[in-house]
Amino acid sequence: MSGTGSTAGDDPLGTAVWRLRSRACWADAAELLRAATAPAALQRAALLVERCLYTEQGWAEAEDALRTAEALADSDDERGAAACERGQLAYAATLHGVRDRADEARAALGRAAALIAPGAPGRALLDFRRGLLAENLTGSPQAARAAYRRAHAGATAHADPLLLSCTWRHLAGLALRDGELAEARHGFAESLRIREELGYLVGTAPALVSLAETETEPEASRLREEARRLFRLLGGVPTWLTRHLTPPAPGAATA
Repeated sequence: MSGTGSTAGDDPLGTAVWRLRSRACWADAAELLRAATAPAALQRAALLVERCLYTEQGWAEAEDALRTAEALADSDDERGAAACERGQLAYAATLHGVRDRADEARAALGRAAALIAPGAPGRALLDFRRGLLAENLTGSPQAARAAYRRAHAGATAHADPLLLSCTWRHLAGLALRDGELAEARHGFAESLRIREELGYLVGTAPALVSLAETETEPEASRLREEARRLFRLLGGVPTWLTRHLTPPAPGAATA
């Protein structure tokens, strides 16, 4: 899901949905999107799929919302967007060890690629998600980098700052993996800057943790402490940050 609802010129409903989403209140945001139209159903499904990725909960509700969005879609763009969300849900389930749905994720994103025209606004998000699959499920960093770069270019062309923050962060992660510290620091800093400007609280703690990996002390500890504060504020979301933010036990040996 892109940054829909994140700019000052949005309608009141879009602004309300964005504010709830950015504060990890996905279910409340989804309740505002009950209209039986394809765009509303797609946005509702996207919110609930995102909740699964961040909280590891709500799988059944996301499946129900996704089936509704698939049933209401009546254009190639809408069917492609629904397939993209189907792929993301299958990816999240696989990533979190709920069930191995990697083949379903690949098939759904392939279906989306056949439906969403090159250059269309939804193509950048699709490219980003194909990068996630390549990096985290297939173990193909080169394919992931190429997909992230296509997504980065698309997010820039279509002025999607939230997606741009994601591409910055994941390209920086690959750079860090390759030992390119300065490039990684720049990408993580850009990602954090965009998320802070947007007020995307639920994505700010991960950005802080990533940037901390490229900094020396005391800056690294300051960034992690700020991430820990936000993590507690949002009730322990995203759940996968727990292992990065849990302080070592007193007296534990350090390498």
